[in-house]
Amino acid sequence: MLRIFCPNFITDLWRHRELLWQFTRRNIELRHRGSHLGLVWSFLNPLLMLGLYVMVFGYIFSGKFGVMESETRIDYGLGIFLGLTLFHFISETLGTAPNVILGNPNFVKKVVFPLEVLPAANVGSAAFHLVISLSLTLIGTIWLGPGLHLGLLWLPVILLPLFLMALGISWLLSAVGTFFRDVAQVIGFINMVLLWTSGVFFTAHKYAEAWTWLRYNPLLLAIDLARNAVLWEHPLVTAHLLYVYAWGAGLCLFGYWIFKKTKPIFADVL
Repeated sequence: MLRIFCPNFITDLWRHRELLWQFTRRNIELRHRGSHLGLVWSFLNPLLMLGLYVMVFGYIFSGKFGVMESETRIDYGLGIFLGLTLFHFISETLGTAPNVILGNPNFVKKVVFPLEVLPAANVGSAAFHLVISLSLTLIGTIWLGPGLHLGLLWLPVILLPLFLMALGISWLLSAVGTFFRDVAQVIGFINMVLLWTSGVFFTAHKYAEAWTWLRYNPLLLAIDLARNAVLWEHPLVTAHLLYVYAWGAGLCLFGYWIFKKTKPIFADVL
């Protein structure tokens, strides 16, 4: 019944959900293995970064987004941190995806192993750190910012297409990276371009010429939607949300399709 109403990638992930959970946990543990504080760093790192952004951009540079008349320096720091949180979720996926299959040759040679779980678990570990950073953002919003409001209910709706986008990117780059090892070398530059074109440190709609081109960046629109919902209490722009969903669904289906098409010859390449 689930297969009738859901795309194949949903049924595949649901069927292998226990395996997906195991590999997600493994990725999280491997990231912190060998450190004395372990998973504590998952909370401590974003907390330190939040304080740093508020201090540097809010107080030292006295930056402002200029969206609200009553915007404070802390609001500006929280806005940057929220933007970077969503950016880091996508950039972490981009950075690790090309080596997912290359780093697990033993699983590739097992005919019955569902390889599509490996890129999905990669996204799962990135999502774990995303949730932690978002929790700190919400705590900062309650304690230092405008506080809780009904607009926060839109946040899960805004995040869903980003998860779909990350899944598509992970499947696509893990497949392409298996055949073209140079992909991993280009990702650093792509992440840098994405950082400066996603409105992390500014709001693109304030600059007419920039907005003309940058408005087609789905990550920029997702960050803008999230800030509207969490910090600025602005009404949701439905057209922007639908555009981000179109990108998320399209990229997810395309990445999954490429992965399934190339999966049978992974073993020959490795």
